[in-house]
Amino acid sequence: MRPRAPRTALLALVLAAACTAGALTGCRTGRPPAATAGAAAAGAHARPGRDPAFLARGECAGRAAGSFTEVSCRRPEAAARVLARYNGPRSGGPRCPDETDFVLHINALDQGTSEESSAPEGYACMRNLQPPHPGDPGMGGGPLTVTGDCLYIQRDGVVKETACDGSAARAPEYRVTTEVGARRECPPSTDLYVQVGGGAPVGCARRLS
Repeated sequence: MRPRAPRTALLALVLAAACTAGALTGCRTGRPPAATAGAAAAGAHARPGRDPAFLARGECAGRAAGSFTEVSCRRPEAAARVLARYNGPRSGGPRCPDETDFVLHINALDQGTSEESSAPEGYACMRNLQPPHPGDPGMGGGPLTVTGDCLYIQRDGVVKETACDGSAARAPEYRVTTEVGARRECPPSTDLYVQVGGGAPVGCARRLS
């Protein structure tokens, strides 16, 4: 029997100053494809021996001492609810719902006793129970770029999200007007194409006057 390992979840929280969208080749700005920036991470822990469906859809997480743990949604320390939960790495996995505020990475749990008492690697798409909601359109944060979000050019080939109301350190330069399946489906007024993922992976953005 293998020794028990604690189940952990790492928070991939994209802040307004760190949220990025990859610019596709062929955008009208003439810039090359953007790189993806790394996200800050914090830990979360579940007690060994709990239900292996850690942070299932509809459950809540509370924050304590810089980490997250599963708690009842009725408890005062509950901070966020799970909108969607997927097994496997987030890279190449299903896209989180648009209203996601942050994403928790769930490390694999190996209890060493049975398949039922262990759990695979996965990720949970989280929504804060109370404002602010950085994932909402135009708020300048969250792990996704969605219609209504604003962007600025950080450097050649790299665009980042910022608040549309101008409250962030960087003023907005572009706004995503729609999400489509391919660049050719963007409206003629499109000034910048950004990669947003999901079923409509291309965001069409217009320059703000």
